[in-house]
Amino acid sequence: MAKIDGKVALVSGSGRGIGKALALKLASEGARVVVNDLDADVANETVDEIRSVGAEAVAIVGNVAADDFADRFVGAAMDTWGGIDIIVNNAGFTWDSVVQKMTDDQWDAVIDVHIKAPFRILRAAAEPIRIATKREAMEGTEVVRKVVNISSIAGLYGNAGQINYSSAKSAMIGMTRTMAKEWGRYKVTVNCVAFGYIKTRMTQPIEGEKPPTLNIDGKDIRVGVQPHMIQMMEAIIPMGRGGTPEEAANAVYLFCTPESDYISGQVIVAGGGLLI
Repeated sequence: MAKIDGKVALVSGSGRGIGKALALKLASEGARVVVNDLDADVANETVDEIRSVGAEAVAIVGNVAADDFADRFVGAAMDTWGGIDIIVNNAGFTWDSVVQKMTDDQWDAVIDVHIKAPFRILRAAAEPIRIATKREAMEGTEVVRKVVNISSIAGLYGNAGQINYSSAKSAMIGMTRTMAKEWGRYKVTVNCVAFGYIKTRMTQPIEGEKPPTLNIDGKDIRVGVQPHMIQMMEAIIPMGRGGTPEEAANAVYLFCTPESDYISGQVIVAGGGLLI
């Protein structure tokens, strides 16, 4: 039997990259997945891939920072499968500047997607989880549910040019440890994975004069990393290279398995040994 057979998982930002790799991993182990992305075509492609291997999935398209998103996201799991077992707060992006050049829009956008959106998702899931836990207690059964939040080594140690992102990812650690204390009584483990350098669309090498961009609510946000910076990062990673989306997803998956049922409030780094 698959390790998480029949579990219902919500994975934000799962149309591409690490989120997609995780959605496919969870589905391969028997989970039913609520997929999310800004791009409907991309979200539906992930759903189709999951369904092609005989698993179940639905797509909820939209910006996780939108006011109505959390209720739609949680509602999709409840309406489709009647429950929630796993929540992974993965969606995010960077919008970098040094502090004196950073605008309020840059600050707000990154804080909203990395902290406000996960807060709203967990708040929306609180009542369904409480009701389910109460019912299970009356039936004499115990179901351990999982929340995995995504942080970064920038949240642990800071990173020049990323005061918004580093602050948000540091706050994610505080959110994780607080929710582990609040939701322990509901048999929910809450843990955090902090990524090092993972090779994704956000960290792709910038080639030529025009950097790649990501469109968020009509705003083109620059992404990518200068090739010499990638070389510098990989030179100080003990394993000698950046990680793949699948390797990053596997680190998150560890906290979704029954083997982690008594681990909560923890932060692990998936960074190939990079601790700076």
